[in-house]
Amino acid sequence: MAKKQRWYSLGLLLVCVQTLVSALDMWWNLGVHRFETWRNPQLYILGTQPLCTQLKGLSAGQTRFCQLYHDHMPSIGRGAQAGIGECQWQFRFRRWNCSTVDDTSVFGPIVNIASREAGFTHAISAAGVVHAVSRSCRDGELASCGCSRARRPKNLHRDWIWGGCGDNIEYGYRFSKAFVDVREKEKNHPRHSRGLARMMMNLHNNEAGRRSVYNYAKVACKCHGVSGSCSLKTCWQQLPSFREVGNRLKDRYDAATEVRFNRRGTKLVRKNKKYNKASKEDMIYLDQSPDYCESNPETGSVGTLGRECNRNSQGMDGCTLMCCGRGYNTFKRKLVERCNCKFYWCCYVRCKTCERIVDVHTCK
Repeated sequence: MAKKQRWYSLGLLLVCVQTLVSALDMWWNLGVHRFETWRNPQLYILGTQPLCTQLKGLSAGQTRFCQLYHDHMPSIGRGAQAGIGECQWQFRFRRWNCSTVDDTSVFGPIVNIASREAGFTHAISAAGVVHAVSRSCRDGELASCGCSRARRPKNLHRDWIWGGCGDNIEYGYRFSKAFVDVREKEKNHPRHSRGLARMMMNLHNNEAGRRSVYNYAKVACKCHGVSGSCSLKTCWQQLPSFREVGNRLKDRYDAATEVRFNRRGTKLVRKNKKYNKASKEDMIYLDQSPDYCESNPETGSVGTLGRECNRNSQGMDGCTLMCCGRGYNTFKRKLVERCNCKFYWCCYVRCKTCERIVDVHTCK
């Protein structure tokens, strides 16, 4: 109970802080920031100003978090970096390929549009923080948490030992919720306002990202016994791989629900009653996605000019869809690869170098 009160009190304190950060400044910038300075406690204070106040992208509440939990910041940065990387992997064959820009917004003006893409960036980033902080707890990198204290699963074999050092997903979830969501809660928005709708959308998608990690924790076990007989097992709680998280959120992106205000202007409801209500694991969005076929600095679209495509595919990576009907150019590319590899006892592998010519197609 004391822990819950502490987190609740901290949340109230941070909600009262008003943000001074522009709409395009985002904490995702930590994903491309170098964190060596946090490794050295002597560098935490620069003169009389904490390092946290000099970081671009943090809101006022997040800066306060940084000051209270500065040892968590490298983990948050790794989580943001993992989210950016996974976003680019999941959308590598789409017109919008989750490209980044060289400023504190990371994803550019696209985040200002309340579309599916903005929803995905919020979800995957929040999931990245859960994942990274949970793992850092297990590895003993953080002062305020350690190994998981999750209860023994009821269906675990009675002869197996529950007590290995598991990923502390419970702490990672709580910290991600407090750090990521405080940015959205720092301002009061009137009913029916665009700001309130966007805040509610972001909070919902942040939670969907966290649950894509929290609700899918696994049980990992290690065998013990003479000559690997596995007469005894030790088990612990383990995070799902971040690729699994990304795959799950990509499915949620494809099935995202378009929402609008209810009559009172206090709640978001599905726009089309024919579709199911969005659960807390589902993504929601307010606006239709912009046209990603052409470059448009205002929307953040970089277009598909010069993007590689698959001439033989009928999917989104195919030249017809990727190039938006503009056609494509074909050229030859020489690939140099290792081939004819042989294993020699003991113990090395020797390969030859082979060259081959492939056709490459790029959008006009």
